[in-house]
Amino acid sequence: MNSFGNIKTIAKRELEAYFASPVAYVFIVIFLLLNGFFTFMVGGFFERGEASLANSFFMWHPWFYLFLVPAVGMRLWADERRVGTLELLLTMPIAPWEAIVGKFIASWIFLGLALALTFPVVITVNYLGSPDNGVILSAYVGSWLMAGAYLAVSCITSAITRSQVVSFIIAVVACLFLILAGFPPVINLLQNLSHHWQWLVDTITSLSVITHFDGFQKGVLDSRDVIFFLSVIGFSLFTTSVILRTHRTN
Repeated sequence: MNSFGNIKTIAKRELEAYFASPVAYVFIVIFLLLNGFFTFMVGGFFERGEASLANSFFMWHPWFYLFLVPAVGMRLWADERRVGTLELLLTMPIAPWEAIVGKFIASWIFLGLALALTFPVVITVNYLGSPDNGVILSAYVGSWLMAGAYLAVSCITSAITRSQVVSFIIAVVACLFLILAGFPPVINLLQNLSHHWQWLVDTITSLSVITHFDGFQKGVLDSRDVIFFLSVIGFSLFTTSVILRTHRTN
């Protein structure tokens, strides 16, 4: 079987495993409830009187994903190590990278499905006004790429430890850095502390998901932002492969 076939088989198995338990449905319900509550209650969607979702809907996604995506990713490899199936998986006639990509794609598709189920918000804003749906679509693409970056980071932490709880905590801390690096109060603090080190501030800011997600929210599909998210995903999956190969040789 070729690599594509192996990846497809693994992704299908993982995706079916998600919906074989109530965990997937609980996750989706929580995600939708959080989006609805923060969009209409906290974000003041109706009070704003804007035919836009940037400041009431998408602005919360980096923070939702901070906890929800590591909760999805923490079981990817930690659970395999805990029950002793990792060694069995790695001795099968498939390359480790195929297993990594297959598991990642399944989880990313699951997150994309949860995100797609927020479509009633889009229907609502179109019913009440005349938004630029191209901008909304761009923001959805950016949100899904951001979720993929969080998930890829969670793959690393899941491969490091057997404990799902430890994996979750480490992933949350790592993803929090990706948020705070571009958080305005943090940027202002860094600028005040580093008057002569502007290049350092710019470097740290460039590592933030908020910085790169902002363009998508404005409807700007900048190749640099797309490359950033894909680079985080690629680097994280490569690092996961290195960690698993280490386990394989031990």
